[in-house]
Amino acid sequence: MSEVDTSALTPQELATAASDAMWQRDATAQALGMERLSVTPGQATLRMAVRPDMVNGHHICHGGMIFALADTAFAYSCNSYNLNTVASACHIDFLSPAREGDVLEAVAVERSAAGRTGVYDVTVSVVGGKTVALFRGKSYRIKGEVTASFATQD
Repeated sequence: MSEVDTSALTPQELATAASDAMWQRDATAQALGMERLSVTPGQATLRMAVRPDMVNGHHICHGGMIFALADTAFAYSCNSYNLNTVASACHIDFLSPAREGDVLEAVAVERSAAGRTGVYDVTVSVVGGKTVALFRGKSYRIKGEVTASFATQD
């Protein structure tokens, strides 16, 4: 096992390394069938298909599933600088329902990053269709680097 050396990486390479490190440990995103489409400095795009086990008693996608996708895109975007970052607050507005079989796409964009805090907006849409939710997350940087505790298999 060896630590990931990030000292000579470009900002995009660093975003990719941080994303890969997070993904290795992100059991929730994997269990929900999320897919990373892109992670760039301050931005991330993820997808998730709405499965039968993700619908609620109204036979629409459970809000918690939509929130989980938005929150995950937020996490990948604010950790893309390889500085450990957590949510300090978030808010979601549900605009329209998603249904079983829909493929949802969450696009997270950094709006502000200063000192240890940041603000990120995430739009969750049905691929090729309507906007389902708008999410705003506030981030706070904590000690450490995302890749520091990640060791690759030799």
